[in-house]
Amino acid sequence: MTDKQTIKGEAKKVEGSIKESAGKALDDKELEAEGKLDKAEGEARKGVGKAKDALKD
Repeated sequence: MTDKQTIKGEAKKVEGSIKESAGKALDDKELEAEGKLDKAEGEARKGVGKAKDALKD
């Protein structure tokens, strides 16, 4: 079973990718940077979720 953090992490990564792409398209450096931060947060959440899954096994 996939941990909720893994799912939330993947969603945050997708959100970050969208923001980053929109920032690049609109030449909005702030939005692009926010997207990169969201992607990093998503990766961290996924890591926590995977660690929780590993502990359950």
